Amino acid sequence: MKEIESLIARSRKYLESAEILLKSGDYESSVSRVYYAMFYSVEALLLTEGVTVSSHKGVISAFGERFIKTGVFGKEMSKELSRAFEKRQLGDYEYTFVISEDEAREMFEKGRNFVETLIKYLEKRGLL
Repeated sequence: MKEIESLIARSRKYLESAEILLKSGDYESSVSRVYYAMFYSVEALLLTEGVTVSSHKGVISAFGERFIKTGVFGKEMSKELSRAFEKRQLGDYEYTFVISEDEAREMFEKGRNFVETLIKYLEKRGLL
């Protein structure tokens, strides 16, 4: 499906951007790109079941309902997505710099692992 491939391509591109931003010291923007990489990979996953959701919290919730509660992925995946959403909110909307280099590095590593896990799942099932 073209939409799924496009969303995964965007996820990969945003991880590349996050790494560049991390290296340049723009930690808030890096965390934001990591979150969106995760978000778009979840949207792609949801599309494989014909599910589209219009809000960030709706996507997070649908991921939990369809892929965490059913045991497809472990609970830590849901926690990582929610944590990334919260950090993105802080980084984007606080008036001061609130994301440390260590936090940004950790978010990048966890976000990359998250996206890679979803991509492997899609590939294994012939959906990508």
